[in-house]
Amino acid sequence: MSIKSKVSVIGVGNVGRVVAYSVAMQGLAHEVVLLGRNIDKVRGEALDMNQASAAMRSHSVVKVAESYKDIKDSKVVVITAGQPRKEGMSRDDLLIKNAEIVREISANIKIHAPESIIIVVSNPLDVMTYVALKESGFPKQRVLGMAGILDAARMTHFIQEKLGYGAGQIRVSVIGGHGDTMVLLPRFTTVAGVPLYDLLRKGEVDEIVRKTIHAGAEIVKYMGTSAYLAPGKSVAIMIDAILRDTKKIFSCSTLMEGEYDYTGSLNGVPIMLGSGGGEKIIEFVLDANEKQEFEKSINSVESVIKTLHDKKFFD
Repeated sequence: MSIKSKVSVIGVGNVGRVVAYSVAMQGLAHEVVLLGRNIDKVRGEALDMNQASAAMRSHSVVKVAESYKDIKDSKVVVITAGQPRKEGMSRDDLLIKNAEIVREISANIKIHAPESIIIVVSNPLDVMTYVALKESGFPKQRVLGMAGILDAARMTHFIQEKLGYGAGQIRVSVIGGHGDTMVLLPRFTTVAGVPLYDLLRKGEVDEIVRKTIHAGAEIVKYMGTSAYLAPGKSVAIMIDAILRDTKKIFSCSTLMEGEYDYTGSLNGVPIMLGSGGGEKIIEFVLDANEKQEFEKSINSVESVIKTLHDKKFFD
């Protein structure tokens, strides 16, 4: 990792704050830039983070962007900006609004940080990753969506909760889009190397899968807002792998070009992260049921992308 590494976070809501805070506390980047709509609030966030960084004796410095020009020379740019659904707004209305936001941000990244790696967190995540990829014109390796790390972490928690042991030794595999069509892979999931199905009955595993798929909704029910600690930390894990060039494998949303027999489809798959971004897609040998579930996820994402095309969004 270069001492001059720079990470910019566009959208300083709950998730954006956690991303920036995690990067600063870990000292992953020399400079962390925050770009948000309410600049006075962002100034306060930066001041608070800098003082926390000082307490940690971290070398990271958090700065406030006055404009997109301040993201210049960023190695990684994170897009968390988006609009929540409001009363009277249809799903298509929300889709178009968030796609417009991500399109504008991506166009500015292309101008001001043309060599950066983009990590998209805005929802619907896989579709917004597609928008960022198309608008930026970046190689697919440099436009990634964060989802699989979060989904795997949620399943990991529920496995540990059920077993009562194994914390820190559970390895979960997941593919597919972020949302109800995620494809959790218990067959490839282990606890200290022991296959999950050797430790739990199929019915117990099925219940864990169900809870994982609905984990985000459960948090909203309790808190009245979406999760932000686990999503923000998941982004920081991706940033760490990129800046440190670790070559670690995580499931991320990316464009496939022949992998898993799909070309031109964007979805969550295991990918090796390094200084070049998503450097290599790793392919599982899926069984017939897993292939069917993955196809459902592919079709779900493509149907939403088709909505954007039908509404002439990209014209």
